[in-house]
Amino acid sequence: MALFYELPVYKASYDLLMEIFELVKHFPREYKYSVGEKLKDEALEMIMNIYRANTRQQKKDTLQNAREHLEVVRLLLRLTKDMKQININRFVDVNKKIENISKQLTGWQKNSL
Repeated sequence: MALFYELPVYKASYDLLMEIFELVKHFPREYKYSVGEKLKDEALEMIMNIYRANTRQQKKDTLQNAREHLEVVRLLLRLTKDMKQININRFVDVNKKIENISKQLTGWQKNSL
């Protein structure tokens, strides 16, 4: 079992988490404590599930939970773009990170069956 902080998916997720915290910091109060907090919570849950999956024999359900949290992050991010809280270029950059993590989680899930 690899150390969780050495996993590429963990590193990518941590980078995404840091970017989300940076994005939310610049939201107006109206969005910071609603959509922003939910974005941070979902990203944190996703990364905690990655840690849990790395420590368990049965990874399938935990990885599925991580993927579900990632999809909620994707949805909330789209909402912030539609509410004009982030620009399209930043949205595309963050979505690329999300897609990278999604592919890694899917591959890990398939290999753990």
